[in-house]
Amino acid sequence: MKNAIKYGVIIGVISGIWLLLMHYMGVFEQQFPKSDKSSWLEYASVIIPFIGLYLGIKNYRDNMDPDGKMEFFEGVLEGFKIIIVGGIITAFFAVIYMQYVNTTLTTDYMGRIGAAGLIGILFDLGISLLLMNKQKNL
Repeated sequence: MKNAIKYGVIIGVISGIWLLLMHYMGVFEQQFPKSDKSSWLEYASVIIPFIGLYLGIKNYRDNMDPDGKMEFFEGVLEGFKIIIVGGIITAFFAVIYMQYVNTTLTTDYMGRIGAAGLIGILFDLGISLLLMNKQKNL
């Protein structure tokens, strides 16, 4: 669990900083009031959980077993724990941002949070599949 907390905190804090960075770069301003165009910075933000999950699951695999062996579902479980911790911290930053920094936010932010959770789960499955190296004996 220590590994999941470490990498979840890293993902959450960097995502919170990224949210403020996008604000100060003007991503959330009403440049396109009648359309739903997104900035490339919003799309680039998926790099944060991908790298964090990859490093977290890889660290778990390398330190869990002396041989560095990991089954698929062990990786999925560890990645899910990382996503939960990172999601809670990111949600905290998002609430603070919406309450105190940008109170007139017109973007459907909660829909984007849900999509980020789905993307995190897909990343978790893919990375666990990529990093698994132990077959379960049936």
